[in-house]
Amino acid sequence: MTGRLAAEYVLPLRWHDDAGLDELVAYLTRLVDLIDITVVDGSEPELFSAHARAFPPGVRHLPVQPWPGRNGKVAGVMTGVREARHERVVLADDDVRYTTSALQAVAGLLDDADLVRPQNVFDPAPWHARWDTGRSLLNRALGHDYPGTLALRRSVLLAAGGYDGDVLFENLELIRTVEAAGGRTRTADDVYVPRRPPTFRHFRGQRVRQAYDDFAQPARLAAELAVLPAVIAALAGRRARWLTVGVAAVVTLAEVGRRRGGGARVFPRTAALWAPLWLAERAVCVWLAVGARLRGGVRYSDGRLRRAAHSGRALRAHLLP
Repeated sequence: MTGRLAAEYVLPLRWHDDAGLDELVAYLTRLVDLIDITVVDGSEPELFSAHARAFPPGVRHLPVQPWPGRNGKVAGVMTGVREARHERVVLADDDVRYTTSALQAVAGLLDDADLVRPQNVFDPAPWHARWDTGRSLLNRALGHDYPGTLALRRSVLLAAGGYDGDVLFENLELIRTVEAAGGRTRTADDVYVPRRPPTFRHFRGQRVRQAYDDFAQPARLAAELAVLPAVIAALAGRRARWLTVGVAAVVTLAEVGRRRGGGARVFPRTAALWAPLWLAERAVCVWLAVGARLRGGVRYSDGRLRRAAHSGRALRAHLLP
């Protein structure tokens, strides 16, 4: 696919300050000659007005339209999808930075799919981004990662009636909704899309919330809940060699994920070494997530969200006539 893309780039946005605005504007300025862009902005009025002045000509800037549920990102996505001028829609968080080739690739893959999942790679990669890359590598080894960007066919999601706005893991909910509606999913593990890392403060605040997502994946949740008791048992039994074997196994598994889909060319050689550190963090945070569940759900905005995402079976039952 060459030239200007017959697709819509939808960017849901909700900022509390303008840190990073100049860099985002520079990115959109580069992108606007390649694809139609819609920014759906849920920022406060003063920031909304500042964004409207700053965004380059050609970027359509819209307020968020009402959508059932407490997850504001879902409302932003659904506003953008409903208002899109094209059948092909590329959804991207505000920290995603597509290259021209990656954008062309995901749009082109919609020729034979209704939803495309590329792979995010942190660029730049401070230490906490490398820590979180361990999660991505393990996801790739055991299945597929969950990026901050998806491409989809607008008609499929609209025919399904959109997706639930009362879930925490909104990307998984969107994927499962498209699949439950009969859509074809293409996982593009070899299409790498740069992503700006979060601040350390934001990274730290997301640890338990991300662990809570595993309530939507029961087998994974059970495996992660078993890690901490296994470590305690090994230490109590003075069998540290078990821990050494376990760490080596985790690193090996992450290395499999690093090499999958040509990933060795974008993930550094040391990336797999961070996976045991991430797993140790998750082994603790997943138990904190259980505690949050018992209190009614994980904190979100000014309340709590209990559901991580619906199962595919529940969504198919809801969508089937």
